[in-house]
Amino acid sequence: MILNEEVDVKVIFIGCVESSAVFLKALLEEKAEIVGVITKSESTFHSDFVDLSDIAIQNQIAYLYVKNINDSKAYEYIKQKNADIGFCLGWSQLLGKELLDMFPKGIIGFHPAALPQNRGRHPLVWALALGLEETASSFFILDESADTGTVISQKQVPILYEDTARILYDKVMNIAKIQLKELWNDICKDCVTVIEDKGKRENTWRKRNRDDGKIDWRMSGRSIYNLVRALSEPYVGAHFEYNGSDYKVWEAKEAGDDLYKNIEPGKILQVDENKHFIIKTGNGLIKIIRYDKGFVPQVGMYL
Repeated sequence: MILNEEVDVKVIFIGCVESSAVFLKALLEEKAEIVGVITKSESTFHSDFVDLSDIAIQNQIAYLYVKNINDSKAYEYIKQKNADIGFCLGWSQLLGKELLDMFPKGIIGFHPAALPQNRGRHPLVWALALGLEETASSFFILDESADTGTVISQKQVPILYEDTARILYDKVMNIAKIQLKELWNDICKDCVTVIEDKGKRENTWRKRNRDDGKIDWRMSGRSIYNLVRALSEPYVGAHFEYNGSDYKVWEAKEAGDDLYKNIEPGKILQVDENKHFIIKTGNGLIKIIRYDKGFVPQVGMYL
């Protein structure tokens, strides 16, 4: 039932990455009553880690540092705050049932993909690396599994050929910020609706590893281009190996039709005055534009 009169909703916010800061600020802009923030003081594996304590302090909100969201310290903190709803937006651990049950209105999560498709790890990286033309911004009610809860808001996000990881990240966040504000308004009016999956075929992306970021010059030019843009900033960068050393590549572009069908993949064919180099791939040419400057390309070199 849709209510015209808004209800008071107390919030605990959980997060520790760049998107978490964006979402927390968006809720504060909407005057959400945030009674507590749970974050981390440091992280060894988040490339876009953000400590939310500064935002909490600026807005006079109590905060808690935890390493494990499911430990007793977090439970006691949440219990004391007596919150109605949680927002867990940018946290790498699954929340246990005991914690989930502490919120009468549940805990809302976020995933930048068209759930129930493309659950799992590194969704923006996989979307770009696979050359997808569309992703989505999805908010859902958390359950005990990864990205399997009921979707309550979803917006499509087009992916353009020239989009890099940073461009796509910002594009998703711009849409998601507006989307979250709309969702918050619905929550306050107690009129949140469920988004049907419309027969989507479910899948879960696996965790990427170091080898997934390695450029094999036998790959197609398009695949190498997609890999480079997928792992560019704010991520770790694609890399190639030469003489036992790794070199990161941050920018590349396809370099036209392959006029060198008799040349083996991995041979450098041209080097310009800016040290950009064109190299033969499995079915075309690619120009490497921005890379670790410790590498010195030479025409005729094999990578």
